[in-house]
Amino acid sequence: MSVSSGSSRKSYTALVDTMRPAKPVLRNVLRAFWVGGVVCFIGECVEEFFVHAFHFSEKTAGNPTVAIMILLAVILTGFGVYDKISQYAGAGTAVPVTGFANSIASAALEHKTEGYVVGVGTNMFKIAGPVIVFGVVAAFVVSFVVYAYIRLHG
Repeated sequence: MSVSSGSSRKSYTALVDTMRPAKPVLRNVLRAFWVGGVVCFIGECVEEFFVHAFHFSEKTAGNPTVAIMILLAVILTGFGVYDKISQYAGAGTAVPVTGFANSIASAALEHKTEGYVVGVGTNMFKIAGPVIVFGVVAAFVVSFVVYAYIRLHG
């Protein structure tokens, strides 16, 4: 019997399904939730620091807060700590802006040996580039819809 026959393929798939370990979905969700919450809590603490120490408004404290969070993520990536946290937390560290900073910094570190222009410059945005493109496109679409809604409904 050939490997490509229907019954053989179905029995093989059934065998693989019985041997495959179950995914710990609940554990992964809880880890992502609490670690992502800690990342956001740290961001809130940094923002409150800017509000109280430098008398920024909540609106103006946002930009330096994001800059500090990016800096912390890049430093942790450089020391190899962020990758260990990411292995544990999964999406809890990938979704916030710190995950975006990690993707750029880790690609830059990985390709540093190829030179700054050819290695770092060309490879740094391979992972983060699509995020930027989709973010810009989504912002354009949403702003167009909001603008059209405001124009139509006054």
